[in-house]
Amino acid sequence: MAFWKKGPTEMGKTPTGKNTSGRGQRELKVKVKSARGRKLSSTRWLQRQLNDPYVKRAQAEGYRGRAAYKIMELDDKYRFLVPGARIVDLGAAPGGWCQVAVKRCNVLAERGGKAVGTILGIDLQEMEPIAGCELHQLDFMADDADIQVKEWLGGKADVVMSDMAASSSGHKQTDHLRIIALCEAAAYFAFDVLEEGGTFVAKVLAGGAEGDLQKLLKQRFTKVANIKPPASRSDSSEKFVVATGFRGTLED
Repeated sequence: MAFWKKGPTEMGKTPTGKNTSGRGQRELKVKVKSARGRKLSSTRWLQRQLNDPYVKRAQAEGYRGRAAYKIMELDDKYRFLVPGARIVDLGAAPGGWCQVAVKRCNVLAERGGKAVGTILGIDLQEMEPIAGCELHQLDFMADDADIQVKEWLGGKADVVMSDMAASSSGHKQTDHLRIIALCEAAAYFAFDVLEEGGTFVAKVLAGGAEGDLQKLLKQRFTKVANIKPPASRSDSSEKFVVATGFRGTLED
């Protein structure tokens, strides 16, 4: 079980960096009234979004979503987004993880000075361009999709990260099985393209069927950790698996 060191969000400060330890520092919450034709669940979701400090921080800092802070917090702990790294981001839309990778891998740095990384983002949905990234619209679960991604990559990767998620069915166990299937597909792709010593990061949903995935990753990586970063909502069943130290191709 990994433990997080106390950071700004846990020591009297909000994710926006404002000190909340003194009196008179409470921020007013936005209340959303129910509207005709809008479900109660939608109203609650909208109210949560409007009052979420990570959402506010993403808007202020120019990130495309609060998920950017999840990958930041994972990278702060495991340091896989390093200058010059070659990154494949599966399930990249709307692009928050790619934005973080561009900055941390020095993709826009001057060549000849600092190491320059490569970011390849893949998603079923179309994405707005991101400077320093190569973005493609593709269903990763389609036949031969992995072959197409390998062609775009044009070599080995240092990191494969997956934020892929299936559309919600409303049935918790079904959704869990679907996302485990996506994680397994991403993992097998990682086995094909990772450099020895590389890293695999993927979102999963807790639910009991991830045992086979864990066993598989432990065979191929020197260390496998299961993490729920601070930016992940406490009421969400999502967690992240971070597998480091890829062992390379196994002998038949």
